[in-house]
Amino acid sequence: MFERFTKGARAVVTGAVTHAERAEADSVTEEHLLLSLLDQKGSRASFAVAALGLTDRRDSMESALAEARRRGGLTEADTAALAGIGIDITEILARVEGVHGEGALAAARGNRRRRSRRRPFTGGAKSILEKSLRIALGRRDRFIGEEHLLLALTAGPGVVADVLAEHGATYATVEWALYGDDGESREAS
Repeated sequence: MFERFTKGARAVVTGAVTHAERAEADSVTEEHLLLSLLDQKGSRASFAVAALGLTDRRDSMESALAEARRRGGLTEADTAALAGIGIDITEILARVEGVHGEGALAAARGNRRRRSRRRPFTGGAKSILEKSLRIALGRRDRFIGEEHLLLALTAGPGVVADVLAEHGATYATVEWALYGDDGESREAS
């Protein structure tokens, strides 16, 4: 599959690994893919990101992602659903952090031995890469570009898609920013 990735898409994947290493994460997640994608410049996806105002709201998105990590990866929808049946995540979080310290529900940090090894991709991150292939095939593109990764990040349920949607980047808005009303590429492929 990686032979179909453009140079830019490969840079997103390797950048995600770098983000995971900096965060001392055990594995590469969807969040790392998003952060790496936001780092990219001069691509169709970076123009869409800028057009949607995400570049200016990166700090807000990073805060929302950090808050979701603090909640143990629960999305806002998950939190609302649990509240609907009487489970107060804020109260649970306060109790857990009171006993175990702030960030106790966040993903565990890697140990020194783990940091020296290659970081695996989580199932969610692998799913994003697979979705990007399906999106590219659905558009009849012969390559997988950064724009396909961006669409894949918005396409499914999860924290990253929720954070993007909260910031105005849904599948529909990203597709419009990339391809316009007719669904065709604004730039020559």
